[in-house]
Amino acid sequence: MPSQEQIFKEIFQANSKKIYHLCFGYTGDDAAANDLLQETFLKVWQNLDKFRNQSMISTWIYRIAVNTCLTYLKKEKRQAKDELTPNIIENVEEDFADREKQDQVKTLYECISKLDENERIIITMVMDEIPYPEIADVSGISEGNLRVKIHRIKHKLTELYNQHERL
Repeated sequence: MPSQEQIFKEIFQANSKKIYHLCFGYTGDDAAANDLLQETFLKVWQNLDKFRNQSMISTWIYRIAVNTCLTYLKKEKRQAKDELTPNIIENVEEDFADREKQDQVKTLYECISKLDENERIIITMVMDEIPYPEIADVSGISEGNLRVKIHRIKHKLTELYNQHERL
């Protein structure tokens, strides 16, 4: 039987990247996102024995991360940043060799940064390929409502992207 430490390591490896993206979506800041990632997984470690298997563990972790981010924003008394930090742009440049694709991805992230906070979080989870039931659970809305929101967000992103292309 694996130890609690081994189970935690597996949980961290399976979820840390997605949780980082979620935290970054709330803060727009790499350092703050990393701090919130650590704080989230500290809470996961401290409460692992309290997980009741009523949902997927990733859903439980997302809920902890969302609550951790909201608490952070309240303490900081600030809104999530609307602008994309240079760090993300630099990472995009490292990830894509093709210049045209780099520009398209930069434009997409710039458009995402113009969305409302909740829209950014939802679309980030969609891009991370989180199943809709999990996103709905984390967002606190029905799956049907989520599908409508995602459709509207995609439409809004398309409009923002097309406006950017016309400039």
